[in-house]
Amino acid sequence: MADWKRIRTVPRSKMMKRVARFRNLKGSDGGLPDSPLPECRRRLYAVIGFQPPKQRRSKATTSPVGDDASAMPAIGVAEGFNLGYCKAKPGKGPLMHNHDTNETFIPMTGRWRCEWNEGRSKCHVDLGPYDVISFPTGVARRFMNVTYDEPGKEHLLMFIIGGNQPRAEFTPAAMRRCEQWQRGYKPR
Repeated sequence: MADWKRIRTVPRSKMMKRVARFRNLKGSDGGLPDSPLPECRRRLYAVIGFQPPKQRRSKATTSPVGDDASAMPAIGVAEGFNLGYCKAKPGKGPLMHNHDTNETFIPMTGRWRCEWNEGRSKCHVDLGPYDVISFPTGVARRFMNVTYDEPGKEHLLMFIIGGNQPRAEFTPAAMRRCEQWQRGYKPR
């Protein structure tokens, strides 16, 4: 909005298009390179934003919530940030990936491990409800539900990603794991 200091009156009907009720969110468990892998099973909910990215460099590049969820955000606006949720059981989460913008995680329920870097440089921190971690652009990261004392229970993680059409790119190691799965290789 060019003149944000000019106060506007917005009718209720227009504001209600900017309300997302959690119970009505349409999540997706597909649309990402790692979606079929058993260790990556999760449901992603695009709440605000997440328009599909315009440019894709390879099959490793996608919307952070995948093609499926980015096609159905609850509030489909482009205002410089995106908000969504991930629901997963313990031991589940995406493979290592990077974003072209900042990504912030806030566990809503359960305990979540946030990892960054790969190989010998890999680090992690475990977060509980309402803790926050913010990853800068260019840092490979992943997250995983680690609430192992509740084995069958899904927990919820909120994520906020900058930009209007953010891109995620899975690391070469993550893509090799996806290719192994497609060829039928299943780790013990």
